[in-house]
Amino acid sequence: MMDIMWAPWRVKYVEQHGKKKCKGCVFCGILKENKDKKHFIFLRTVHSFAVLNIYPFNGGHALVLPQRHVDCLEKLSPFERSDLMDALIQVQGMMKKAFSPHAFNVGMNMGHLAGAGIPEHLHIHIVPRWSGDVNFMPAVFGTKIIPVSLDKTYERLMDENSRRDRKKRK
Repeated sequence: MMDIMWAPWRVKYVEQHGKKKCKGCVFCGILKENKDKKHFIFLRTVHSFAVLNIYPFNGGHALVLPQRHVDCLEKLSPFERSDLMDALIQVQGMMKKAFSPHAFNVGMNMGHLAGAGIPEHLHIHIVPRWSGDVNFMPAVFGTKIIPVSLDKTYERLMDENSRRDRKKRK
């Protein structure tokens, strides 16, 4: 007997798979559209922004990106690099308070052969991890269970962002 696991959020990915790629950079497009909630952008800084990965490896999986369209760290100015790292630290702090993870995976895949799905716009993955978040499902069934929705994850990060802003103003 086969169990069925519903993942309706993946339908966008499945429907787009194999179709002609959209023109332009998806990250630049969502940044310019200025609809943060629609695109799950939960942090903007002077030179960077953070967005939830809509095809997450784990609950809370986010990307931290420079606002400028570059494909490697060397093309960023010192100010942009500093802002990008500061944004990464802010996101990690927000995640610690919002989700209480036990650890994090942080990394960059630079170039298509390194595994970058969108190699033309540099981005840093930050993935909160919990004891027991990886179990037999991926190994036995090739299925990853993500127990929290993007909407709920975004809501919790925005709540944390609001708390941080209120503290700064005091």
